[in-house]
Amino acid sequence: MPPLPTDGPLQIPNQGKLISSLVLLLMLLPAVAFCGETLRIAIVSDLNGSYGSAHYGASIDHAVERLQALKPDLVISTGDMVAGQRKPHLKRIEVEVMWRAFHEHLSDPLATAGIPLAVTPGNHDGSAYHGFELERLIYAEQWLPRKPALQFVDEDHYPFYYAFIVKNVLFISLDATTVGHLSPDQMDWLREILDRYGPNHSQRVIFSHLPLWPFAKGRETEYIGDPELERLLQHAGVDLYLSGHHHAFYPGHKGGIDYISQSCLGAGPRRLIGSGTKTPRSFTMIELTDDDTLITAFQEPAFDTPIDWSTLPPSIRSPVAELIRVDLVGKAANRLKTESPGR
Repeated sequence: MPPLPTDGPLQIPNQGKLISSLVLLLMLLPAVAFCGETLRIAIVSDLNGSYGSAHYGASIDHAVERLQALKPDLVISTGDMVAGQRKPHLKRIEVEVMWRAFHEHLSDPLATAGIPLAVTPGNHDGSAYHGFELERLIYAEQWLPRKPALQFVDEDHYPFYYAFIVKNVLFISLDATTVGHLSPDQMDWLREILDRYGPNHSQRVIFSHLPLWPFAKGRETEYIGDPELERLLQHAGVDLYLSGHHHAFYPGHKGGIDYISQSCLGAGPRRLIGSGTKTPRSFTMIELTDDDTLITAFQEPAFDTPIDWSTLPPSIRSPVAELIRVDLVGKAANRLKTESPGR
């Protein structure tokens, strides 16, 4: 290809058509590697207190201070940011007061630090169950003006389910606030997004409030549990599935996918199935590179000490699924992640 001229303005015939062609070409190019870059994602979850409470404890502020120091590329919230879903139902003013407190303690400090925040609804802030339509409406009102500056590939249903790209990783938020299968419309949308964008990106990350499979005692029946969804994710080569709701950290693996359950930052830490010890409050940090997926849960009070994976059960067994701790999965099926607990 001859060099571009440097002795005058560059003349580009049919400029609009050329730009459109280049955009199409970039979308069709195969996935490229990170080229030595590391993508750092922090996940926070279940920050709410008791029903209707606008109080956020010191653990929230300490976690946010730590996130500001770590400066991840992205923070994801897997739901339950405020304490709705109460009966008798909360009034609009009560819900809005809770959201103001949440933004004061988490959204605004992250924005000031230049860290984008991607959210997905939980049952306490955007429940799709009948009777909580007002809270779900307010959830949308709160987040539409706070849409993060990310490379969206589908935002028609933001802030409920949507997709975006960071450093060639495809991220997909699912709207999963009710127990059981996703709606047919959302399944069709997910299938289309994975078919269209999944093959062209180095990794694929799903996040939702409810997990696909159960993790915690007392929540054994509160999960999606859809084999069709699992098959879709496996077929599309999804790498990570991030969830909340169960208030317990666990890095599990099943069928080629890492399922990472988050501990809570707010009220109600829980015990994992097969464990007698409550998981401490923590947030999760995931580092994605060409060769590794490093997963660390930083625990209270200062959020600078990782949870020791040897304290976690080797597997989570429930009547519907078995999840193997990811560091115990063979190299052929999953890259080792044993470095992360001691980092």
